Amino acid sequence: MADIFDVIADGTRRDILQLLLRRSSEGNGGTSVSQIVAALGVSQPTVSKHLKVLREAELVSVREEGQHRYYSLSSAPLEEVDDWLVPFFVDEADLADEVASLSAPSLPEPAARAAEAVGRAAASAKNVVQSALKRLGA
Repeated sequence: MADIFDVIADGTRRDILQLLLRRSSEGNGGTSVSQIVAALGVSQPTVSKHLKVLREAELVSVREEGQHRYYSLSSAPLEEVDDWLVPFFVDEADLADEVASLSAPSLPEPAARAAEAVGRAAASAKNVVQSALKRLGA
């Protein structure tokens, strides 16, 4: 399997992932190849080639209905990217909190997994808000 960073390095693949993310938030049952082609203005063979790479990296899942294939985002593999990026955005206060939490008593495994998921979501949200504020010049 290709390295996840190599897979998402391609702009067309990132565009496909962003499209699938937007469409998944609309609650649809997947996006067809023809819808991707129309939305991105890229040829069908090019879209199919990139979807194959995304499938092999398990970043998308496919549902077949007759001759049609509907693609959906599978964001779990992007956790590797998130894990790699988050340390670059941690400030000193976050680091102090992290060190303090290391000396705290350990949680039961289900609670620890839930806490980790909440922490990831909070860190991701913080980074999104900071990026948006930077773009707005705030």
